[in-house]
Amino acid sequence: MDKANPKTKKPFFRGVLDGFRSTVGGSSSPKVDVGIEETLASEHFQITKTVRHGFPFQPTALAYDPVQNLLAIGTKSGSIRIFGQPGVDCHVKHDAEVAVIQLMFLVNEGALVSACADDQLHLWSLRQKKPEIIHSLKFQRERITFCHLPFQSKWLYIGTDRGNVHVVNLESFAISGYIINWNKTIELMRKSHPGPVVHLSDNQMDTSKLLIGYESGLLALWDLKNKVVEYRYNCSEPLRSACWHHEGKQFICSHSDGSLTVWNAKSPQQPQSAMMPHAKLGRDGKPEPCRAITKVELRTNRNSEPYIIFCGGMPCEKSFQASTVTIMHGTSTTVLELEHTVIDFVTICSTPWNNDFQDPYAVAVLLQNDFVMVDLTSPNYPCFENPYPMDLHESPVTACLYFADCPPDLIPAFYSVGCKQKKSGYSEKEWPVKGGVWGSATCSYPEIIITGHADGSLKFWDASTVMLQVLYKMKTAKLFDESRSQSGTDSSGDAPFAIHHLHLCVESRMLCIAGSSHVALFNFSRQESQIECTCIEVSIIYEVCDGSDSPEPEFSSGPTKQTDKDRGTGYSQSTPGSNDKETQTCLKLKSGPRKWSAGYQPELCCLLTCIENEPPPPITSLSFNSRYGLMAFGNECGLAIIDVVQKSCLISIGTPDLYGSLDPYSRASRSPKQKSRPQGFESLPQATASEDVKQPPPPPVVDQIRPIHSLGHRVQACPA
Repeated sequence: MDKANPKTKKPFFRGVLDGFRSTVGGSSSPKVDVGIEETLASEHFQITKTVRHGFPFQPTALAYDPVQNLLAIGTKSGSIRIFGQPGVDCHVKHDAEVAVIQLMFLVNEGALVSACADDQLHLWSLRQKKPEIIHSLKFQRERITFCHLPFQSKWLYIGTDRGNVHVVNLESFAISGYIINWNKTIELMRKSHPGPVVHLSDNQMDTSKLLIGYESGLLALWDLKNKVVEYRYNCSEPLRSACWHHEGKQFICSHSDGSLTVWNAKSPQQPQSAMMPHAKLGRDGKPEPCRAITKVELRTNRNSEPYIIFCGGMPCEKSFQASTVTIMHGTSTTVLELEHTVIDFVTICSTPWNNDFQDPYAVAVLLQNDFVMVDLTSPNYPCFENPYPMDLHESPVTACLYFADCPPDLIPAFYSVGCKQKKSGYSEKEWPVKGGVWGSATCSYPEIIITGHADGSLKFWDASTVMLQVLYKMKTAKLFDESRSQSGTDSSGDAPFAIHHLHLCVESRMLCIAGSSHVALFNFSRQESQIECTCIEVSIIYEVCDGSDSPEPEFSSGPTKQTDKDRGTGYSQSTPGSNDKETQTCLKLKSGPRKWSAGYQPELCCLLTCIENEPPPPITSLSFNSRYGLMAFGNECGLAIIDVVQKSCLISIGTPDLYGSLDPYSRASRSPKQKSRPQGFESLPQATASEDVKQPPPPPVVDQIRPIHSLGHRVQACPA
């Protein structure tokens, strides 16, 4: 290292000393400005997406590659998420924000076809690191309604809203001259249009036979070689979907009235069997109306009866609104009630060949806000525990906190307590989707994301890799007595336990959370404990004067109790205990010691009191300093500072007490009312803290709290 030049060292320190003298002693000696050469410019920075976490928003389509073991989910905005084994997660997006109506894998070829709502087909190549579109094709005069891609075929069949079927060559990705017109598939005596094409599938035993299903209920078995219809099947109800038996001798159809029909391929006169699985018989002996069965799949098993899996078909009665997936296996029928609407499902089988026993072992169900995998080989069909971060919005996220380069022992500490929180009721088998290779590109520093949710729960995520991993979960709602809650919702209309603000001290691992009317402090522990949480009721009141002359503020040095006679505009009342029976809070803390498992355990809880039986304004800011043992929070009325060591309120002060007449925020008079305002409030004394106290400039309403150590001089003046 080069030594400093003594000739330049002396003037530098002289300038520093002169700067100190001019600041402290009032000297007018000039300061030596040290120029800083800026080497960074705005063009050196760019905001870009590096990774996408959570469930695909507004999903519309699902596809599965049985050889590569990959799942693809399309969305309404044109995004496609590709999932493999845990850790394999890829996101791509179309150039235009249009809905993906259907996805099809070119099985074991590293390619994917997407059909969009703007009547375009796109061929994606998955062979490179980032998938990209290599071909696109647009239909001009017809709308795409259904697509079918046979296994190991280079021909893609496209059904349209006009009832025609077009054939696309996948090698050139161009429309061939082969067209199946709707007027060639109907009977000569039929005069009406059969409707849009809703189903296409080839016969497993003879791939030259294509089954075409129309919305009106007509099905036609088309001979691709001879270009004629071999058989026609007329269903009495509108058609929704169809599926072949692996032998190619029969197929099953689902209909809009909740019925299923099984047809013999060579007996088109009438169905072989018909049933309404969930219909109830009315008083007249006729089945009650049911909802449509939107999709049905028939999968055979080598050692047992075939599986019939379908979604929908439940009675139309208003009392039953849940979405369902029904599994019929032999004489048993199992109905799986799901929390969200079913978008699509795919049966995962042991072989990609449709002309052999499929031996299904799982069902992948895409829901509106979730993704579920059902285990078909275990009793009662349990679900697999989802390794993907799909439950990020299991309860709506209301707060989020991100830490980069956190202490290296923080993630192992959270995982050590979170690994004991295993869910029960899930399948004991491994996640069936095992495709792809988990890349080794990880972050060089540990990252943690903490999410607060509307139901009062907290989730700690490891974000160091491409996929989020749940480290630890906790529920803050266990602190409160729901039966004694003063109101069902808070002042903002959200759930009463919703978390809106988070603050974590990574050194001490102390966690502070705030809802609309409550603040809680948690301490991290690796051991179970019996804890009785301390409760402090805090009142932050903003009193408005309607007169033209606003009084000067009165600074309060600590939480004191005043009567209505002594209280004036700008005074805030604080109640550091919960023994005052006149005060009311929106939430009630559970009394007595309670058992808390390892992890975060409650240390202190502060509840804002109601103002004239009305909920207090929501908390807008939160800060915590573990070194000073202080916690601060504020709302539109003012702020409060809590000593977390002594568990007492040091300051509860209104915004007028801070800014006086310079407060720019106008509020409606709500506490106390004008008629109950005490006499003589115009003659309140001015602040007497010191003669040279100056009013600060008018800041906005309390929306951000400075670090606690900057308020240390005020805290020192408060009684312990």
